[in-house]
Amino acid sequence: MSRALCRYSKRLCRSFQLSNLCRQIHCTPNLCQTRLISSHINAAELRFGQPLHETHPHLLQAGEVTPGITALEYAQRRTKLAAQLPANAIAVVAASDVVFRTGHVFYNFHQDPDFFYLTGFNEPEALAVIGKASSNDDHIFYLYVREKDPKAEIWDGARSGTQAALDVFNADETGDISNLKRFLTPLVEEASHIYTDITSLPTTTSTFLEFLRGPCKPSPGFSELISTKKTKPLRPLLNDLRIQKSPSEIHNMRKAGQASGRAFTSAMRHHFTRESHLDAFLAYQFRMNGCDRSAFEPVAAGGPNALSIHYVRNDSLLHAGDLVLADAGGEYAGYVSDITRTWPVDGKFTPLQRDLYDAVLTVQRSCIRECRADTHTSLELLHQKAERELKDALRQIGFDMSGNAINVLFPHHLSHYLGLDLHDCIGYSKKAKLKAGHCLTVEPGVYVPSGDERFPRRFWGMGVRIEDSVCVLDGDGDADAGNGEGNVGPLVLTAEAVKEVEDIEALR
Repeated sequence: MSRALCRYSKRLCRSFQLSNLCRQIHCTPNLCQTRLISSHINAAELRFGQPLHETHPHLLQAGEVTPGITALEYAQRRTKLAAQLPANAIAVVAASDVVFRTGHVFYNFHQDPDFFYLTGFNEPEALAVIGKASSNDDHIFYLYVREKDPKAEIWDGARSGTQAALDVFNADETGDISNLKRFLTPLVEEASHIYTDITSLPTTTSTFLEFLRGPCKPSPGFSELISTKKTKPLRPLLNDLRIQKSPSEIHNMRKAGQASGRAFTSAMRHHFTRESHLDAFLAYQFRMNGCDRSAFEPVAAGGPNALSIHYVRNDSLLHAGDLVLADAGGEYAGYVSDITRTWPVDGKFTPLQRDLYDAVLTVQRSCIRECRADTHTSLELLHQKAERELKDALRQIGFDMSGNAINVLFPHHLSHYLGLDLHDCIGYSKKAKLKAGHCLTVEPGVYVPSGDERFPRRFWGMGVRIEDSVCVLDGDGDADAGNGEGNVGPLVLTAEAVKEVEDIEALR
């Protein structure tokens, strides 16, 4: 057992000062199984900045820091990152900040996925530093957080504080984030290299706002502190860790996919007359089925609105005889699902609608079957396969597929990686071979613009996309298997969302 895990084991055995409760943990036989703690404080009196087993046993099992993910798994993630660092190097990752819609009105907080992956800590204004020891693969974990503040907590809710950083989140050292410069300076001065993306985060400011305000620049504080050090990007190292999901992560993604798929099937049973009603119904069903929230702004696009890939206004009427395209998904414990389904507003496909729908569905099923480790394929190769097969399928129903026709009809990529981010592991190559544990979307689509004489007029204004979230496993299996029992092929995480024409029509 490494020194890091030894420290972790001892920490689990020491008195938990905040709760004074006995907490069971699930870990290896070499690690201590319990914290021996007196129990004169009721769990209802405990207040932290996020759910824990002591306060929310209906959401977390004993030993979990976040739903489905144990303290041990978080520690192992940090150990794996440290193993990739040079001697005496540090990795520095910052939490997200609260984003304000206007004035004092804030958006729902969403943690930085890299920070969340390494810590499980779900509050703003926090910084994690993982230091690599000089002589071996051991490391030290620093976690700087907001200290508990009764006055601030009246307004913003409970904070976990520095004691919980040690006792719950298993930091080796902690401190009040308001004193960050004092804590961080000696760590930076002693480090051989600094791995971080804090000073190179891409700006999301539009060209318009850059013209008015000038370009967004990082604060000089941290930039100046590391200016004399050898800095390297952290993103490639974290992508390599995050891209292959653990069994616990896959379990969480399956829960999100199952809940979201059931919401879609339930939606298809109803005859909605407004896009906004479909939008609201899906969001409600995601949460009622067990998700924490919607994973992203949904698309509920009736008729020709489906030709806009990211149509999110969702403010038009839905008309009988048209198709409606819905692209949405729920989030569970930070892990997201992503589903698109297209179905008739009135529940019955016309022959033309079925021709186009079947062309897309056939290609999607063909691509899902390839999502296995033994096919040695990649997102890029899958996309090329989808283009070839869509060309053939569309020719058969009267489309002229010469020139750039496929790029007009199918303008987006077939797939993106999926996990804690909707587009997970940004920068990870789409040419990389798929491996067991990779999770991705498979989403072919055809969007037929009006006015292009290469395409049959009878299809003008139609848009069809079919998307599932898929986990790569090791070998052959059912392309639409919704569970991992006895299945070593692709695991369709969102199999509960029906997509066969007969199944959709049978819902009404």
